[in-house]
Amino acid sequence: MAPRLSPVLVVGAGHMGGALVAGWLRARTVTPAELILRDPVPGTVAQSAAREGAVLNGSPAAMATARTVILAVKPQTWRAMATELAPCVARDAVIISIMAGVAARDLAEAFPGRSIVRVMPTTAVAVLKGAASVWSADARGREAARRLFEPLGAVVDLEEEAQMHVATAASGSAPAYVYALVESLEAAAAGAGLGREAARTLARSALIGAAALLEDTGAEAGELRRQVTSPGGTTEAALRVLIQDGALDDLLARAVAAAAGRSRELGS
Repeated sequence: MAPRLSPVLVVGAGHMGGALVAGWLRARTVTPAELILRDPVPGTVAQSAAREGAVLNGSPAAMATARTVILAVKPQTWRAMATELAPCVARDAVIISIMAGVAARDLAEAFPGRSIVRVMPTTAVAVLKGAASVWSADARGREAARRLFEPLGAVVDLEEEAQMHVATAASGSAPAYVYALVESLEAAAAGAGLGREAARTLARSALIGAAALLEDTGAEAGELRRQVTSPGGTTEAALRVLIQDGALDDLLARAVAAAAGRSRELGS
């Protein structure tokens, strides 16, 4: 029998917790009445869900009804949260952590006897275009996580927990890299003579269109790049700057290594 998922308790309803709530409500995977939200400073998504029937900062008795608990607080503050929360959580609840770097063994010590799952999602779960890396040593917990996250986008099962550091760096943190690229492209276009608004529109549209083609065609990124790159043309001239001698590969490898290293530090 599939594990019961609701009520779902979300501890930390900020940007990432709020994105999950928004996605579940959009996908109709979870109704507002099935949500218990805990955050001293709830975001707009949490407040809106509360107006539609979610429990916001309810009593310990309310939290004890949760079948699934999402830990979405900052890794630096999780232990204090766990000390307060653990006595309230049902023994058969599934604990799903989306916190970077916090190891399953530490979570198991804080929430003894519960199924422990680690998930690293992206904020695009809010619009059902996210990605989620999932790891658990517990089959029941892994099934619960997949059922909750599959409606929100792509789900990848990791073979071992240690891969979560790289998944965090290459997926969870990656939207920020893309946004930084768009910022830089906007600035470069404006610096080369385009108006600010035109630069903004064109840079964003280029990214959105490229992403849509990746999804719609299913083609490899390298193949789509080659289709756009005419020999001796303008795109080839630009790519000589970006990828010649592995420049872009090296830059991204260092970025991913830095983020993965920080993930390991957060867990120590």
